[in-house]
Amino acid sequence: MPQERLQRALARAGCGSRRACEELIAAGRVSIDGRVATLGNRVDPAKDRVAVDGRTISVNPELRYFALHKPSGVTTTMRDRHAAEDLRALLPEEVRVFPVGRLDRDTEGLLLLTNDGELANRLMHPRHGVEKEYLAEVDGVPTERDLARIRRGVSLEDGPASALSARAVARTGGRAAVRLVMGEGRKREVRRLLAAVGLPVVRLVRLRVGPVRLGALAPGERRELEPEEVQALYRAAGL
Repeated sequence: MPQERLQRALARAGCGSRRACEELIAAGRVSIDGRVATLGNRVDPAKDRVAVDGRTISVNPELRYFALHKPSGVTTTMRDRHAAEDLRALLPEEVRVFPVGRLDRDTEGLLLLTNDGELANRLMHPRHGVEKEYLAEVDGVPTERDLARIRRGVSLEDGPASALSARAVARTGGRAAVRLVMGEGRKREVRRLLAAVGLPVVRLVRLRVGPVRLGALAPGERRELEPEEVQALYRAAGL
């Protein structure tokens, strides 16, 4: 990939107009591979690490980032001969990207797609505690004691599990909707956590990963992330 002017790379990455990016550089707030940048510097977006105020900025145009609303019934794999439906029909054709983590087949909602391996690994690693928010329809009506147990933690077969927050947001008849924020994403953890307090899940939707929200995306739809969202993901992942 050919080199380009630093201010152009920053502007393309969503750091502001070229004039605003020049001012960031002149103020000494931009670095290239750990060295303070100066006006006139050029970068190789595929190799150089660019940061503003110490925060890494994705300036490589070959790195792509998408939000997908995974429908229920779709397996989070690229190809699985045992699955009725996998992700292939939902991926962009112009670039090869991979899912960041997994949603089990019966869970729907936000799934991030990217070819940025370093960011994906950070987002998936429990050490970085990137929040995931879910809306669960459960069979039963949770009491305040149930919600307190979910927040405090319960023992599962693979260790303790807890939610950073949990609250009931709706009740209809013998069912309720519970909104949970999790700090990790073990296999079927939300379903197992709720079942452990006597609230089996009927439907589960992931609403948010870190700063990125599902929003109005319909099942099967995807959109490319805005540069500001990518930068926010980098911050959430500690890059």
